[in-house]
Amino acid sequence: MLFLIPPPLHRVALRAAHGVRRTWWRLRRPIVRGCRVVALDADGRVLLIRQSYGRPVWVLPAGGLKRGEDPLRAAARELAEETACLLAGARLAELAIEPLHGTANHVHIVTGRAIGEPRPDGREVIAARFFALDALPQDIARVLPEMLPRWAAAAVQAD
Repeated sequence: MLFLIPPPLHRVALRAAHGVRRTWWRLRRPIVRGCRVVALDADGRVLLIRQSYGRPVWVLPAGGLKRGEDPLRAAARELAEETACLLAGARLAELAIEPLHGTANHVHIVTGRAIGEPRPDGREVIAARFFALDALPQDIARVLPEMLPRWAAAAVQAD
């Protein structure tokens, strides 16, 4: 149903909703459960995206888990929704508990192989590209340069 909204208007709505969501997290402090996808291509490059909301930096595809949803299925769903890529060989690398706007974010780090060429949806995701681990963009989320080598190694070991 949301795809009936023109993409530029949808992006504005996403930015507004993200602001409301951050306020809700600060006030209510729920435990947030999500997944982050470390998807590598055949050349070992990692897939990064830029979202239409939040900070304008490159991040890993990610999203929230639905109630009772398996983290591996959620990771495959999020990757497909955000980039049109499939996730092969999905494996749980670790569970990280991170602060997020005043609450705790329980993030399942899922690794695997990206199948296909990334195509951002133009709504939530405005750019998607593969990057070599030794040539990451400068405008990247702060934690990624430190964590990506370990997560990528976990993905390669699973092959």
